[in-house]
This record gives sequence, C-alpha cells and structure tokens, in this order.
Amino acid sequence: MPSSASYDDLLIEMLKDEDRALAYLNAALDEQDPRVFLVALRNVTQAQGGVAKVAASAGVNRESLYRALSGRGNPSVQTLTAVLGALGARLSVAKIKPPVARTGPRLSRVVEDREPELRKTLGR
Repeated sequence: MPSSASYDDLLIEMLKDEDRALAYLNAALDEQDPRVFLVALRNVTQAQGGVAKVAASAGVNRESLYRALSGRGNPSVQTLTAVLGALGARLSVAKIKPPVARTGPRLSRVVEDREPELRKTLGR
C-alpha cells in the first residue's frame, strides 16, 4: 500500500509557494472568526521557514511570536505588520459591500410552515 502524506505536511508544502500563501491568508481574512487568520498565519509562518526564522526577520521575540500565533494569541497590529512584512505581505483595508436585505421569509419560518408536509413525505 502506498504511503500518504498528512494533511498538515501537504498544506505546509503548498504554502511554501508565496502566491498560494498570500491567497490562503486573504481567504482566512474573509472568515468571520479572526482566529482563522491566526491559524493561517501560523501555517504560513511554518511553511516559510518556521517561527524562529520569521521572528528574526520581523524583529520580534520568538517566544512572543509563538504566543501571538497560539490558539489564545491576540497579536498587536504592530506584531502582525512585522510578521507579514517578514513574509513579504502587508495588511490593507478594502471597502465591503453592505449586507443584502432579506425580502422573503427566514428559512426557519419556511421550514416551520412546511413541517407537516415534510413529516408526511418522510413518513413520520
């Protein structure tokens, strides 16, 4: 049976490519949860030489960077800009589209209204 690589190993290998790494970080920024971006930044940091190398390039203490990129991390904007700069990237701000107003009923209301019909169809 052929051996397979772990997901983490494949991800780190893919993130060695600078363009893929930047696309990955941008996709993570699109998520609502800021922790997703920190995980992505940690993965890119690993792929681009590791925390020690990136910390040295960024002028940040290695232990501080480990802490900032941990699950409980809360890095300052200064740390983020330094780390991103060491990775050849930067933060930017872009206008977002306002949320689209819903014109129809909420999905939960539609489901509630059709519950008897759904139960009959499912035989319950």
